[in-house]
Amino acid sequence: MSVAAVSFAIFAASQVGTPGPANMALLATGARYGLRPALPFVAGVALGKQLVIWPVGFGLMQLATSAPWVFEALKWISAGYIIWLAWRVANLRLNTNIKASAPGFMAGLIVHPLNPKAWAMITTGFTAFTDPETPSFEATVTIAAILLGLQLILHPIWTYGGERIARLVAGTPEEKYLMWMLAAATVASVLFVLFAGGK
Repeated sequence: MSVAAVSFAIFAASQVGTPGPANMALLATGARYGLRPALPFVAGVALGKQLVIWPVGFGLMQLATSAPWVFEALKWISAGYIIWLAWRVANLRLNTNIKASAPGFMAGLIVHPLNPKAWAMITTGFTAFTDPETPSFEATVTIAAILLGLQLILHPIWTYGGERIARLVAGTPEEKYLMWMLAAATVASVLFVLFAGGK
């Protein structure tokens, strides 16, 4: 296969499973409402990433043929952004005190299109784990299927665990160590892509 599916799945799991705007939203939603009331929101978040994957996949794979240097530059820019985001994640603190109405499917659907981490992660997937000569459809459907599968597993876990995680560590000294550990996992995954080879 022209997409390094196993390597990408490992990288994607580290991204889908670590803190970012989407997972923080899922964490907070689970903390406030529990998993069952949040299921429409969770479904929207999972499907919303597809709204990014398909346009990026077809555009980037065509760009790789005509301008390979742009393809390579996007890999480093995306990796740099994720590392910068990891630094911000390390300094985030859980907050379950905000009161709001339970979000629904449409609220979840727009999370990833407005999420820079999602754009950076998907760009990295196409640039670091896909042969530039791979047909656009093959590359896109492979990346889309892997990400959707991981989201269907990991997004509910974040949501279900939100309340428990928040109650255990929010406002305690352990909270900062948890966030630093998750941020370190994100940086390690990016370094793996850049230096150990994504293909």
